[in-house]
Amino acid sequence: MKSSKGFGIALAVLAAALYAVNSPFSKLLLDYMPPTLMAGFLYIGAGAGMGIVAIIRKINKKESSAQKITRADLPYTLAMIILDIAAPIFLLFGLSKTTAANASLLNNFEIVATSLIALAIFKEKISKRLWLGILFVTASCVLLSFEDLSSLHFSVGSLFVLLACVCWGIENNCTRRLSDKDPLYIVLLKGTFSGLGSVIIGLVIGERITLIWSVFAVLAVGCVAYGLSIFFYVYAQRYLGAARTSAYYAVAPFIGVMLSLVVFSELPSHVFYIALCLMAAGAWLCSSDEPVFKKK
Repeated sequence: MKSSKGFGIALAVLAAALYAVNSPFSKLLLDYMPPTLMAGFLYIGAGAGMGIVAIIRKINKKESSAQKITRADLPYTLAMIILDIAAPIFLLFGLSKTTAANASLLNNFEIVATSLIALAIFKEKISKRLWLGILFVTASCVLLSFEDLSSLHFSVGSLFVLLACVCWGIENNCTRRLSDKDPLYIVLLKGTFSGLGSVIIGLVIGERITLIWSVFAVLAVGCVAYGLSIFFYVYAQRYLGAARTSAYYAVAPFIGVMLSLVVFSELPSHVFYIALCLMAAGAWLCSSDEPVFKKK
């Protein structure tokens, strides 16, 4: 049991490290591709990467013992796809209006959203330790959401990132209901339908691709940050559950912050470092070894 838990933690941290490349590299690529189309190609990249894995698995005749998605899973599957259309679009619009470091750190609000939605919709009880972690993460997000504390000027970019986190919080709970299914096909579904949905929306609202090379660059980021990351994340949920997986996954924003500071040579204000400390404390509290959720 202990080795299974350790394996689950390793998968969750690996998923986090792979996702961490998203904010800095997506912000760079926003100069070459509009946000809605980019959101679509990120997920298409995820689906394409998992498609290659599926082909390799079939050639090697290694079929997964996991259950297939059934008609009873359709409500969660549809919700997952729709939310995965909305979330990356919100995130990319947010990235276009705030720093990559801020956006990376704000991504930890996903823990808060996942936990509160699990309480409100799926009737799961939150431990006292997690409530305290939620308080620290929320306080950090409040600090990061104001561009100028002296005038309390709210950052529109931060709002979009927080909206993305809420979408992913709901989506995490939907995906948890599918975690006994084959992760490869879950990512294929996300990549194919969420990706195509975003591309269609982008084209309808008038977005266009002007540089072909940018498509391949975005597909590559999507394959790593969404495809492989989601694949390992879903596997981790089998061993840890939705809440604890989300807690260990909380290292992703900190890795993203470090990458952002290197890529953009950003020098954040003192408020950012205060928020960073609050976020670190919140993430540590949320990654308690005690069960995070207890059934009522």
